[in-house]
Amino acid sequence: MSSAFDSHDLAGTKLANRIAMAPMTRSRAYGPGLSPTELTAEYYAQRAGAGLIITEGTQPSVAGQGYTSTPGLHSAEQVAGWRRVTDAVHARGGVIFAQLMHAGRIGHPSLLPGDLTPVGPSAVRPAGQAFTDTGLQDMQTPRELTEAEIAETIADFAAAARNAIEAGFDGVEIHGANGYLVHQFLSSNANLRTDGWGGSIEGRIRFGVEVARAVAAAVGGHRVGFRASPGNVANDIAEQETEELYSALVAGLAPLGLAYLHLLESADRDLTRRLRAEWPGTLILNPFTHPEPTGPEALTLIEDGLADVISFGALFLANPDLPARLAAGGPFNTADRNTFFGGDHRGYTDYPAAASAGAL
Repeated sequence: MSSAFDSHDLAGTKLANRIAMAPMTRSRAYGPGLSPTELTAEYYAQRAGAGLIITEGTQPSVAGQGYTSTPGLHSAEQVAGWRRVTDAVHARGGVIFAQLMHAGRIGHPSLLPGDLTPVGPSAVRPAGQAFTDTGLQDMQTPRELTEAEIAETIADFAAAARNAIEAGFDGVEIHGANGYLVHQFLSSNANLRTDGWGGSIEGRIRFGVEVARAVAAAVGGHRVGFRASPGNVANDIAEQETEELYSALVAGLAPLGLAYLHLLESADRDLTRRLRAEWPGTLILNPFTHPEPTGPEALTLIEDGLADVISFGALFLANPDLPARLAAGGPFNTADRNTFFGGDHRGYTDYPAAASAGAL
């Protein structure tokens, strides 16, 4: 029986433990051209005790941005900024993957340069408002991607993955969850296409599988993870035939030899068990604990065999030395939601380590 504090072989990369830092948008890419800063490097280095760090969502192209001050991996400036981050994490013995996130229809034209507008699988306006530099604004109807643009977007993911490896990352995670572009293709309300990229389950999973195939071809499947959130309605998403849809997605991804599948669970534990049985490799689980953040009790899911690795969000944000605190049974800092997005070091790099952490 494995425990959270055992090491784990992640497709050839050794993780010191089975505790992962989940990807969390922080909107602090204040460097040149939306690149990370030295403060970003400090933030991630503080959390290098994680078996695996997965970064905040990072846009693979200019058009992929959906929020203010989010970083990219499509320019030399961004690669250089991320190199400072990966060097800092590796200096403390950590392992770090970059999450590649194209926001798709989530966002606003004011966040994009020139005449660019948000895009999606279909011209369906999402409910809700976007966070912009001038405050909240109603989301707009996205422009439907042409087949040629779909191919270009897939190529953008592959190019960003190559940039991530150049920047020193140990791998990348494809964001296929939470209502962003890959998830939009999976959905039944954002994707109304009648060509080969929509309609049937086979059509709806095609974009996610082809993105994963291209990224794996670019950097090696052993350096690629895929995040999914079955049944998640975030960002005005609806799904039909969820169990069949995600079983088909897993079947499409399995032959690619990916490093892991990362599930953001949405209440359906039976579906999690089913996908666990169907996925041939490492399963990282961010378990359903709503309305509370994932807590120490989730570690038993490793002992039970439901997951190989457990990812923590807010608890890791507020506790940079989380694995040591979990081993000691606490205590735990509480995250300040007022500082989650944007701002300076407050609520970012000033959460204290436990006084006893050095002895653990």
